[in-house]
Amino acid sequence: MKNPKWHQDELILALDLYLRLKPGQIHAKNPEIIELSDILNKLPIHNEKPDAVKFRNANGVGLKLSNFLAIDPSYLGKGMASYSKLDKEVFEEFREQKKILKRIAINIKKAIINPDFINLNILSAEEAHYFAKEGKTLYRLHRYKERNISLVNKKKQQYLKRYGNLACELCHFDFYTTYGDVGKGFAECHHKTPLYSLDVERNTHLDDLMIICSNCHKMVHRGWIMDL
Repeated sequence: MKNPKWHQDELILALDLYLRLKPGQIHAKNPEIIELSDILNKLPIHNEKPDAVKFRNANGVGLKLSNFLAIDPSYLGKGMASYSKLDKEVFEEFREQKKILKRIAINIKKAIINPDFINLNILSAEEAHYFAKEGKTLYRLHRYKERNISLVNKKKQQYLKRYGNLACELCHFDFYTTYGDVGKGFAECHHKTPLYSLDVERNTHLDDLMIICSNCHKMVHRGWIMDL
């Protein structure tokens, strides 16, 4: 079996390093490439690694960075032209947004050393398919933060005290009004912070959450742009 294709989180980390290196520094013996190889092996993305020795090893990481050379219009050489469609998409999305790219990369690295959100949050098939474009690792962190039960309960209590109901802040649907007692106290919470701004070390506050119905919540996570 071949090793799995590169995921967007992995490519974000690779591109962040690529943009900090000179072409002559892209080789398997570069300590930064070796370090990135170690980080990629710790990412909670690929459950199966058919070849543990070759999986994201320094040589493979160097080749991936060489794929970016082939895409980069500022590079006058050829690079490794066997790049994927996703390689090009990630490169074109972030090459002019280096600060955001660096911020995302830093937070992904922080996330992999905090096992709590990884172990406690298994994405459903639908969530795994519709994770936001910044990447699966940050998406898991996002879900972890908005599923904090104690904080969610405090948010509901605050909202009930302030407005007297738990109507969705986007479409105003109220489960209690529609379903009676069975819907009393029911609502979901959405974490409003953009994925690229999420930080493992930052505590979530009540103002970071919003009361939302199940339908709006799913649509938001499928990419619906909402006006908050």
